[in-house]
Amino acid sequence: MRHGIRDALLDALLDALALVLPTRCAGCETEGRELCAVCRMRLAPTPVRTTAPGGIPVYAGAVYDGLVRRVVLACKQGRTGLASALAALLAEALADALADTASASPVVELCAVPSTRAAYRRRGFDPVRLVLARTGYRDARVLRAARPHDVQKGLGREARRANLRGVHRARGRLDGRTFLLVDDVVTTGATIGEAARALRDAGGEVLGAVVIAATPLRGRSGRPRTEASATAQ
Repeated sequence: MRHGIRDALLDALLDALALVLPTRCAGCETEGRELCAVCRMRLAPTPVRTTAPGGIPVYAGAVYDGLVRRVVLACKQGRTGLASALAALLAEALADALADTASASPVVELCAVPSTRAAYRRRGFDPVRLVLARTGYRDARVLRAARPHDVQKGLGREARRANLRGVHRARGRLDGRTFLLVDDVVTTGATIGEAARALRDAGGEVLGAVVIAATPLRGRSGRPRTEASATAQ
């Protein structure tokens, strides 16, 4: 009941704000809200599983394509009100990951992969930590950006790994602590692999990773592969 009242109040507030501050839906460009009712309904979790380098299981709330891609990019570009909608996708992936890892450790902490310092200065916020906070879970904040790196887009598999080597560092020793990494999007898995390395070098254990969405991988036929058996290289 409380959730129903809260949602109704939120809808009323969004309608009022739309009159004062007109905007367009991040999904379909319809005027009125940051995310219209139709797109919000379409932005439903469609869980995908993949694997990052080193055999790290990755749980994604959806495929990074179409509507999901547009909303993720809009959020990262400053439309922070979209974080709540994306949190539903991340929460679904978190629930799956926590259920699967429950027997491995009685206490599993969540570690958001931090933005680079340059990205944080440009945006003024960290998209991953923002969306994670909207799920109600807390970031352990044990990783920090250790050095800048080039943009990953356009780089091949090995180049991505080399570009990211050493970009993250743990804030201290993590002996005896167990983690699930949290990021926004997984493509090749290089970022997750590097973050896992940083945690393990500090003595931590990494059981897997959770992301809002996973980029469709393409097999030899050129067709996207988004089934559970797809492997991020």
